[in-house]
Amino acid sequence: MQILQSRSFKKKVRRFRKQEKKILDTQIKKLIKDTAAGQEKKGDLRGVFVLKFKIHATQYLLSYRFIGDNLELIMIGPHENYYRDLSSYLKKR
Repeated sequence: MQILQSRSFKKKVRRFRKQEKKILDTQIKKLIKDTAAGQEKKGDLRGVFVLKFKIHATQYLLSYRFIGDNLELIMIGPHENYYRDLSSYLKKR
């Protein structure tokens, strides 16, 4: 299994601190072990899964999908306006 990262995901992760990146890495490892860890979305986000977790006191959402055997990490961010931004990002692609 290969892990792919979108541009949006890379930009957001670049701003994270070391501790935040460690928490994110543990969540990604959790995804690799249990691919059904997140919830599949419906409607225009069909095929996209979202994993919720906390970094400090803020709840973050990590969206991902499977392309063949590969795992694509699409977007990460806080809950506010997340699904709106995710939907518009996927429509542009």
